[in-house]
Formats: sequence, C-alpha cells, structure tokens
Amino acid sequence: MPHRELPRLHQQIAALQQRVGELETTLAHQHALGNDVYRFLFDTMDEGFCIIEFFDGPHGPLSDYVHVLANAAYAKHAGIPDVVGQKLREMVPDEADDWVARYGSVLRTGEPLQFEQELVATGHILEITTFRIEPAQRRQVAVLFKDVTERRNAERALQQLNTELEQRVSTALAERRLFAEMVEHSVVNVHALDPQMRWLAINRQAKDDFHALYGRTPEVGDSLPLLLDDFPKDCQQVLPLWRRALAGEHFTEIGAFGNRHYELRFNTLLDHDGTPLGAYLFAYDISERVREQERLATAEQALRQAQKMEAVGLLSGGIAHDFNNLLGSILNAQQLMRQRLLQQRYEGLESLLDLSSSSAQRASSLVHRLLSFSRQQTLQPQPTQVAELVQGMEELLRSTIGQSITLHSHFPTPLWPTFIDPPQLESALLNLCINARDAQPEGGVIDIQGYNAVLGSEQARTLQLPAGDYVCLVVKDNGCGMSEEVMTRAFDPFFSTKPMGQGTGLGLSMTYGFVRQSGGHVRLLSAPGQGTRVELYLPRHHQQPAAPAAPASYPALERSARAGQRILLVEDQAGLRLVVGEVLEELGYQVVAFANGPDALAYLEQHARPDLLLSDIGLPGGLNGRQLAERCRLRYPALKVLFVTGYDASAALSDGQLLQGTRVLTKPFELEALAECVRQLLEDEQP
Repeated sequence: MPHRELPRLHQQIAALQQRVGELETTLAHQHALGNDVYRFLFDTMDEGFCIIEFFDGPHGPLSDYVHVLANAAYAKHAGIPDVVGQKLREMVPDEADDWVARYGSVLRTGEPLQFEQELVATGHILEITTFRIEPAQRRQVAVLFKDVTERRNAERALQQLNTELEQRVSTALAERRLFAEMVEHSVVNVHALDPQMRWLAINRQAKDDFHALYGRTPEVGDSLPLLLDDFPKDCQQVLPLWRRALAGEHFTEIGAFGNRHYELRFNTLLDHDGTPLGAYLFAYDISERVREQERLATAEQALRQAQKMEAVGLLSGGIAHDFNNLLGSILNAQQLMRQRLLQQRYEGLESLLDLSSSSAQRASSLVHRLLSFSRQQTLQPQPTQVAELVQGMEELLRSTIGQSITLHSHFPTPLWPTFIDPPQLESALLNLCINARDAQPEGGVIDIQGYNAVLGSEQARTLQLPAGDYVCLVVKDNGCGMSEEVMTRAFDPFFSTKPMGQGTGLGLSMTYGFVRQSGGHVRLLSAPGQGTRVELYLPRHHQQPAAPAAPASYPALERSARAGQRILLVEDQAGLRLVVGEVLEELGYQVVAFANGPDALAYLEQHARPDLLLSDIGLPGGLNGRQLAERCRLRYPALKVLFVTGYDASAALSDGQLLQGTRVLTKPFELEALAECVRQLLEDEQP
C-alpha cells in the first residue's frame, strides 16, 4: 500500500469505530428500554404469571419445582404472596403431586395445556394456561392464570338454582297431574267456562251427568247455550247463574235438573294478575240428601200429626160435654116450640128459635175449630197477633181443661206481632194447658199472660237468643210442679211422667222444637208443690197481620130472577137433602136430588145438562163428591160445582187447588149463604 494512503485509511477506521460505538450505544439503550417496557407490562398485567423450573428432588427426577419468576398479580389470584424462590412441596405439600403431574406433562411433551383446578390451600379456583419455555433443557414452564372462584361459585349457585327450579317445576307438574287426576275422577261435577260460555275444562263426572240429563256429552270448546238449546226450562234456569259468575259474583244455589238435585257453587276464574278468564262451577249431587230431608220432613209431619191426634183424644171428653149441652139446648128449645104450636101459643117462638140457632152456631164453631186444629197441613209461618189467637182459642181451651180448672188470660198492653205458624202455636198452647190441667187433678187455675220483652245482651245470652225484641207468652199453673230431674228431661221426645197409655211424651218436645225453629226459646220454671211457669219467647215481627175478614152477611131469601135453572143435588143425608131441595125449589130452581154419585151419573146419561152440580164431598157408593165432579166435567167441562162438606174446606181440593168454577160451603151453613153461593155461581159472579 502506498505510504500516502495510510492517513486516509486511519480516518476511515476511526469513523467506523465511532459509528460502531454509536450503534452499540443505541442498541444498549434500546435493549434497556425494551426490558423496562416488558417488565412494566409483566408487573401490571391483570392475570397472574409465573415461571417455574423443575429439579430433581427426594421424590425422584423432576419431582419438584421452584418459582423463578412471578408477577404482582400472582398473589392476588393464587392467594400466596412472595412466591419467587419457594418450592412447590414446601408451599402445598398435600397437593404437590397433582400440580407436578400437570406441569410435568407440559415439560415432557412440549404441548401447551389449558385447565381449571382448585388451589386447595387457599380455596381459589384457577383458570390456567401453561407452555414450555425453550429450549427444553432449561426445564422451565410458563404459567398464565386467573382466579375464577367467584364465577365458578356463581355458576355453581346458578346450577343449584336450576336444579332446584327443575325440581320445583317437576314437583308442581306432578302436583298438577295429581290434582287433575283427582278432579277427573272426583264425584263432583266440575265445569269451567270462558266469557262466551264455551267449556274451558270439564271432568268425567260432569260429562256423565250431563249426558244422563240431556243425551249429549260436552267437550272442551263446546257452547253451553247450544247444547241446552232443546231444553228451554233448564236453559232459563242455569244461564243466568253463569252470567252472575262471569260478572264476578261468588255464590251457592240449589238447583233441580230432571229428577236430580245439585248444590251449585259458582266462582270467578282469574289469572295470576286478577284478570277474569271465565267462571267455574263445582256441582254436588245432593239428590239423596234431598230425598232424606223429604223423608225426615214427612216423618216430622207425621209426628206432629200424631201429637195433634193425641191432643184431640184428650179434647174429646170436654168437647163431648159442651156439645151435649148445646144439643140439649137445641132439642129442648124445639120441644118447647112444638108444645106451644100445639097449644097455638105463638108468642115467644122467635126467642126460642134464636136460642136454637145460636146454640147450633156455637156447636158449629166448636166443630170447625176442632177440625181446623186436627187437620194435616203444611207449615205456613205468617205475621200473627198472639193475643187474638189466644182469645180465639179460649172456648176450646175451657172445653178441654174442664169446669174444675179456672182459665184466665191477661194481655195488659198490646203485643207486637210475631212470625209463626198459627196452627202450631195453637197446638203448643193447647198442650201446655193440657199439661197444666193434668198437674191439678183436684182443680186449680191456669193463667195465660203475654207481654213485650226487650232482651239485652246478658238476658239474651242466658236464653241462648240474639239480643232484641220478643213477644213472651206465659202459661202458668198452681199445680204439683216438677223436680229438678224431671225438668232436665221435660223437653226430651217421648219422656212423660204420666201413666202408660195417658200420654206419648211428645207435647213439650214438639213445642220446644216449633219455638226454636221459629227463632225463639222456651224457658221452664218449676219446683215441687209450687206450680209450673212455661215462657215462650217469640221474635218480634215488624209487619202487621192481615185484618180478619168481616163476618159474611147474606141477603134474605128471594126468588131467583133466573128461575128454571136446573140443579143436580147429591147429598147422602136425607134430612139435609130434603131441606136443601125444598129451599132451592122455593127460590125458583128445578132440583133433581140423589143420595150417591152413581145414581146421579146414570141420570145424566139420559137427561139434559144441568146448570149446577151441588154435591156433598163424603158420599157412599164408591164415588166421593170430588170424583163425581171430575166425571161430570168430562161430559160438561164448563159445569159449575158447589161442594158442601162437614169437613174442612181443604177436603174439596185436588192437588192443593180448587178447580175453576167451583166453590165450597162448609156445614152447617145458613140457607141464605147457600142461596147466595148458588146465585153467584150461576151468574158467574165473584164472591
């Protein structure tokens, strides 16, 4: 190389050395800067990170590892601080084998691994990603992880909740299936209808009963009005009930369909927020219960009638005595009139006729009172004035108790009305008076009193009654009285202290039952030798009784303006048949009389239609008066009929009704009353 080129070469070498120094400085700066960035990121990252290095330990080759590097998040996620330099088997000896197996596999195979595992020592559940650091000879594995304990606990709680919900749903579905099965096989009729009265649900029993009643089997979606279209009576009965239920009303009704009775319980069907979806019905077949109640009512009615008949038997002696007195007055008056007619002494005949007539009227009143008392009838509670009822019974009571017993009645102030069945109260009063009479065999006094009572809460509680206004009817005697033992059993059915054959023991028990059913109470006060006081408390009624009908007055006997009308008279008592026939003929009617129904029907076969049939009800020959009238009506439907009867007027009723164009006249009757009834019937005039 020429000498002259050496300086230039030194300059180039110096420049290159300077450039190399600059590059080395720059490289060293950049390397330091990169390490700082990575270290910052390493220490501030949210996930935990560490590098572990395996070594051979007492448990064998690669059986333990040491943490050679860990970031700050390690302690946060794993729960173990200052982990660098710590060996696995010293940190968590009980679970070291499991962790060595996990990471050892990554070290041996070089395959990355992702898994979740609980660090039992701290209770943290870790989600881990791990991979080998190359080269493998370094025996190092990198571990990136985070704590997922909260998430896993939440997932476990959610899983447990789902399990519980599934269990509850399963239980609810099983319960619903059970209830559905129970409803389906229940003996109760269950119907559910939507607002358009279409079935939403119906059980088997309801289908069977509906088919038995109407010959059709309803299904879900069918229309109730359409299925009942051919049954207008039941349709009119049941559809208004469903409308009430669909309008939101909850109620219970009793309904009869065909030959069956049902207790109908209606309710509104609502969804979870209370919006009406329709209505439902539980219908209970109570036919057997109704029949049992009817049998019980019939038995009770028979029992009441038997008790009445017992009382009538006890009445008979007193009534026979009074009746004989009245008949004696009538017969003696007639004998005296006959004697004066023979003597042609006509003065004073009118007074004897009045005496005979008044005695006959009193006898008639006594008989009708007895018939009214003894007849079998349906209970009909009505507003009743007790004082008037007692006054109307006094003559009957005096006939019953006899002359050795003095009867007094006291009503110092007007009594309030009460709502009862008058014949039942009459029966109760009569039985109380009979008991009082029997308690005074040597004679005594029976005192009937009445007053208005206002019961406060304490008094009412003692009497087992609600507080309020009551009418108190008292029957008091001064007889032998009762012991405490007898009083405790006095209201028991069939209990009696009278000798065998002299009483059934029904009187007081029937009185007690009647008063209790009327909303009242019976109180019994007595002591041996001090007489007996029976108090009947009857609830006050605020409606006044109907005014009693005024006694009928009839015009004097006059010849009919429509003389010549034909009357068919049927009466088995010859004397009455003769008198009635003659009176009617004197009034201008044409009368044909017979003693029995068959003879009258035979006459009609051969002769013209009569204008009126006048017949007794109790007739011999196989046809009673009502049957005779029905046979005549078959031939002459518009035939007018007048029944006369010695029984109560109800004897003329057919199925509880009096036929149109028919009247009843009870014996004995005045001839003026007979003439007026005949005239009204023939002239189509209302009484």
